[in-house]
Amino acid sequence: MTTWLRDPGTATAGTGTGTCATGTVAPPHGADAGAAAEVAPPGAAWLASAEAFPRTVLAFWESRPSAPAVLPCGTVFDVVNAPGTFGRRMLDRLWEEGPGSGPVALHRGRTMLFAAPGTAQRLRALLRWTGEPPTRSGGTWGRSVPPLICHGPGDAVTVPPPAPAETPGAPRWLVAPDTRTPWLPGPEVLLWACVHAARADARHDVRVSISPPADPGAKVYDVSRRR
Repeated sequence: MTTWLRDPGTATAGTGTGTCATGTVAPPHGADAGAAAEVAPPGAAWLASAEAFPRTVLAFWESRPSAPAVLPCGTVFDVVNAPGTFGRRMLDRLWEEGPGSGPVALHRGRTMLFAAPGTAQRLRALLRWTGEPPTRSGGTWGRSVPPLICHGPGDAVTVPPPAPAETPGAPRWLVAPDTRTPWLPGPEVLLWACVHAARADARHDVRVSISPPADPGAKVYDVSRRR
């Protein structure tokens, strides 16, 4: 029996402050599983609340805390799924110049940004409406934006386990949920991050890759700065 799920806050609604999750971002390749962020009990309860029967999810994690789960989108959260490198650039923009982020996971080389419900449909529309304004290099930032997969109602995503798994390449948290009421970015915030990441790529003539970088090392985001 694990001890972290015995926290009474996992069974009842907590008094989360809306602050972000833990601020440690692990190296993208997963070579050091110990560097991955770990979910706090209230964060596990928040994730489980996406299911019709959250206690079933918590019981599953009680017995297998290092096992991922598949949870539905559209009610508790949406997910914006970006190629790993581009998603990390979006995450950097959110923390360095913007309001911070909600929970963020890494799975199969892609960055999964957890967003407010309704974001998936709205972000798709905003990306189509924004178009491709020119850059100084003569190209367009739109060409630098790789395909984004927006998961909303009717979709489900693989959610990393609460405790980091030892299996190489297993899904894991870059920014893990630690409250029952995490702040989640909406479509406008993620559009801003997407545009700024793409424009930075265009200015520096950087080619976007679907593979994460070799190993830039762990990065820490100051959660006290988060809106």
